[in-house]
Amino acid sequence: MDFVKSLYERVFSVDESSFEALALDVFRYQHQNNPVYRDFVNHLGVAIESVSKMEQIPFLPIEFFKTHIIKSGDWGANLCYESSGTTGQITSKHWVRDEDFYLKIAEQIFTNVYGEVKDYTVLALLPSYLERSNSSLVAMTNRFIQVSEDSSSGFFLNNAKQLYNTLLQCKKEEKKTILLGVTFGLLDFVYEFQIDFPELIVMETGGMKGRREELVREEVHEILKRGFGVKNIHSEYGMTELLSQGYSQGNGIFRCGYTMKLFTRDINDPLTVTNQVRSGGINIIDLANVHSCAFIETKDLGKVYSDGTFEVLGRIDNSDVRGCNLMVG
Repeated sequence: MDFVKSLYERVFSVDESSFEALALDVFRYQHQNNPVYRDFVNHLGVAIESVSKMEQIPFLPIEFFKTHIIKSGDWGANLCYESSGTTGQITSKHWVRDEDFYLKIAEQIFTNVYGEVKDYTVLALLPSYLERSNSSLVAMTNRFIQVSEDSSSGFFLNNAKQLYNTLLQCKKEEKKTILLGVTFGLLDFVYEFQIDFPELIVMETGGMKGRREELVREEVHEILKRGFGVKNIHSEYGMTELLSQGYSQGNGIFRCGYTMKLFTRDINDPLTVTNQVRSGGINIIDLANVHSCAFIETKDLGKVYSDGTFEVLGRIDNSDVRGCNLMVG
């Protein structure tokens, strides 16, 4: 079997017991087949044969996605997800070899947490993202809408009244319903409409970027809980540079998708990475990034707990405000 194809299959079926061995194989593959990552690792003077555990793998600073084409292997770069950004701002670009691979993993991660997508009515309120043609979040949500077996599922753009009426109908018919929305879109909605729908899953995906005054997560969640009549606000943790997601079912505590693992690093010594419980910069292994770079040093501050859950505490100073889910308390 072709080695890359075998990596594909191993990523799909990875679990806790096989994660580290696969991560090390992906590291060796990407060092050999990703020129940007190879140059970075070599610049650090890391001897490949000395890397025997995940914490020793070098993590590529996320800024490289703004300045370089990050590809592992020889393939035509036809699809590119791009981060949102203000006019003139340099955006991150994530070149993707196989969109279906990404979407299947995203669907499986969701299913592991919430059950099968087909059983839900999926409503999406993603105004600024929907206006762009190259958003990974829109692609994932569109897959969920397509998989959903309810004709009410769909995107809502500039039609809050229709969304309100759909929510009322879903409540009346006792449908399992998820409302996935960019944060400022959800806030705009509840300032105009309120509904008491305790069974509704409201999932915010972040995205405040200049649209409203910055609010801390707890403030936003309180407003949304009152507006929708729910006990918890769920959250999705993702970004353009990742193909895997984490989910929080409330209180800002996230659980990684099965294809990803988080570590913290000392922000004053970025090469010191640990799986001990402590606050620090977040480093991510995302095995779904088998065709780009699976080892990413983010600009997020967080804490990773011994059970693998994590919380996002903020942004490292001087990093630009992102559109992904990074509201902090």
